[in-house]
Amino acid sequence: MNKLFEQRRTLLKNYLLEQEIFAVMITDPANVFYYTGFKSDPHERFMSLIMNTLSNNTYLFVPALDKEAAAQASDIKSIIPISDEQLPFEVVKNTIGNISKSIGIEAKALSYYRFKSFSDHFPFVQVVDVQPFINKQRKKKSTEEIGHLRKAIEIIEKVLEEGIKKVKVGMTEAELTGELEFLMRKFGADGPSFSTIVLSGEKAALPHGSPGARKIQKGDYLLIDFGVIKDGYCSDITRTFIIGEASEKQKEIYDIVLKSNEAGINAIQAGIPVNAFDIAARKVIIDHGYGQYFNNRVGHGLGIEIHEEPSIHEKNMEIAETGLVFTIEPGIYIPENGGVRIEDIVYINEEGKVEVLTSFPKHLKIL
Repeated sequence: MNKLFEQRRTLLKNYLLEQEIFAVMITDPANVFYYTGFKSDPHERFMSLIMNTLSNNTYLFVPALDKEAAAQASDIKSIIPISDEQLPFEVVKNTIGNISKSIGIEAKALSYYRFKSFSDHFPFVQVVDVQPFINKQRKKKSTEEIGHLRKAIEIIEKVLEEGIKKVKVGMTEAELTGELEFLMRKFGADGPSFSTIVLSGEKAALPHGSPGARKIQKGDYLLIDFGVIKDGYCSDITRTFIIGEASEKQKEIYDIVLKSNEAGINAIQAGIPVNAFDIAARKVIIDHGYGQYFNNRVGHGLGIEIHEEPSIHEKNMEIAETGLVFTIEPGIYIPENGGVRIEDIVYINEEGKVEVLTSFPKHLKIL
């Protein structure tokens, strides 16, 4: 087992000691994976990495049915199973004893229900939100993480290349979705990273619409936005195609979105606020008179989760730094008519320059 997870926990532990926080309870499954190597969705069951900075003890609490899987995947020595009839925080208290003063939690992940149960068992402990530190730590991707992301991207681009060969006039969006998700598994994905979006014709105007029974027709936009998970890391790519023959208006809109995508990418460098990337991409669409049809942010971070920090929007003044991975995905969405989105994944490398990790061609393709 490599030392990667131990190094990540050490950075967190050092932060806790600096802040005089005496323990941490990590409950977000993505963060548990980040710090331990064990990836699991416990559903409604309790799962947590708990570290006590005073005693220097580290425990991984998992549903009993996951104990063996956790032992195989993780470098944590103390793995504590919790069976369905047990009260999770009773098991926690019996294992770790009392916690003094304060414990770090992720505010976004700890539900009120869990917090109440925790407070019943540890009534004198103050909770402190350590989410900002964890987000900051996870945001800067290591070389190893970039390798995982490249693999997930390689698979989804292979799926797209083969998948568009299956497109036929008369097939439904749902049928094409099924073909694409079959190819994901065939090419080695662990699964889709989010619900696959396949939208045709006027439905392409819905940025996050759902594929359904609409049949693909000649002259349609065909927007495909999808990704896979591989070894715990996500990919996310969007390409828009035209079926049969493109009208002049469709070509014009496509060209504007492509220019916007390229302007956003060309603006990227370390040392400037991330809002500059959104502004550069958005300006192209506004200047061509379509500003009202692009009403969402230009991108989002991704890694273990499909949406991570940073959020690339026009008011985010956070300074871009090396190691960031995020999407650039401008679009024009015209109600009752259709829409175009072109999405790439980019990385700010060690020189502070942009690298585009996606490589699927972006010129207008007629299927």
